[in-house]
Amino acid sequence: MTNTVGVLVMSYGTPENMESIEAYYTHIRRGRAPEPEQLKELSDRYEAIVGGVFPLRENTDNQVRALQETLNKDERASDVEFKCYQGLKHAYPFIEDGVEQMAKDGIQSAIGIVLAPHYSTMSVGSYIKRAREKAEEMGIQMSFIESYHLHPKLIQALSTRVSAKLDMFEEAGAKRGDVRVLFSAHSLPARIVDIGDPYPQQLLETSEVIASRLGITNWQFTWQSAGRTAEPWLGPDILDTLQELSREQVEDVLVAPIGFVSDHLEVLYDLDIEAKAIAKEIDMRLMRTDSLNSDPLYMETLSDVILSQWQQGTDV
Repeated sequence: MTNTVGVLVMSYGTPENMESIEAYYTHIRRGRAPEPEQLKELSDRYEAIVGGVFPLRENTDNQVRALQETLNKDERASDVEFKCYQGLKHAYPFIEDGVEQMAKDGIQSAIGIVLAPHYSTMSVGSYIKRAREKAEEMGIQMSFIESYHLHPKLIQALSTRVSAKLDMFEEAGAKRGDVRVLFSAHSLPARIVDIGDPYPQQLLETSEVIASRLGITNWQFTWQSAGRTAEPWLGPDILDTLQELSREQVEDVLVAPIGFVSDHLEVLYDLDIEAKAIAKEIDMRLMRTDSLNSDPLYMETLSDVILSQWQQGTDV
């Protein structure tokens, strides 16, 4: 009988449909239902995205399916079958559901990975904590991959996207070196800096490697999609950055949201609608790089770190 290893593929999660947005938002708020105006604002954002929430959920499903296919095509997996399970932080199937399904299927050994290349105790760390606790409860031996932000194939995929959009700026008449490249990622509460969290540094490392690979010197890092809480979040926010660049008379800006691996609300709304609206107001040409989604190079990145983890048998 072929040895089967489970792979828990974790991500933030999205609602399945417009009707499930309230339950999704309530879970994010730790059981506190959103105020009517808050619910309307989030629902309006989903409605503003072409196709609503459905493409977002479908995209994650496609990533999990493509990863399983990529893993089982690798010659290093000739004596093992990898079976991928989905575990979402704020929507069904939840992280715990994914682990439970593994147990029902008789999985005894598993590896957990998050669809986010950069580690933070508040993001990836929280996913791993929940998965580890459930795996221990279910008697599954599970190890975890914390980050893969400098994997060569990930860097290649991201660099290709940046270069392709810079080509488009040149075709539109801009000088390549005059385009300001903004690498971005989801902001987190600023207190992570005080505890030495590696998230900001890992993001800078990814940015620096891509810039060096492409010979880009006109770049900076900015944050986006901060939560609306009383505590301060990492900044500057991209909307403020765009205003500052306008004062510097920067006319062409390329956003490379390297902290995100797929098209979802923070990309399709926060960048494609909100940021572009600001850019139009200040007469700035703004483009963003295409998301990785199920790009073969990204699937190979995930597959490679999972296979290396399986071969080593220890956390990386």
